[in-house]
Amino acid sequence: MTREQLTAFVTGLVPAVKPGTSKQYPEFILPVDGIYPLALKLKEDPETKMDYLFCLTAADRKDGLHVIYHLTSSESVESVMLRVILTDKANPVIPSVSSIWKAAEYYEREVFDLFGIRFENHPDLRRIFLDDNWVGFPLRKDYKDDFTLQS
Repeated sequence: MTREQLTAFVTGLVPAVKPGTSKQYPEFILPVDGIYPLALKLKEDPETKMDYLFCLTAADRKDGLHVIYHLTSSESVESVMLRVILTDKANPVIPSVSSIWKAAEYYEREVFDLFGIRFENHPDLRRIFLDDNWVGFPLRKDYKDDFTLQS
């Protein structure tokens, strides 16, 4: 499936990159309630077969917490990037895609641990790097700690 066909397949979404700009693969912004159905469609549809989630990460930006999914097809070697923007930083929640791609279990735990984003229906959502008593989420811009550099 070509980039143009993939872009047409993902109808109704906002391209995250302006037309005419150079990007390695198409990128789309979608609403929080759209990630699970689209992920399932991209994996199961015979035209796309996005069977490999090679990265799931997050970023703290001015407009909210971004959850970013990088998908590829092992058959066509086409890739796509999906982005969901969570504007509620006090209670960031998004559906888990771990039932679609097993690898998402660990990626989602990492994002939960470091950004505080909760993944609904995750089979084992708990901290993966930090101690259970750790307060806060160190990759968020509002995180404060007691560490100071000594000159």
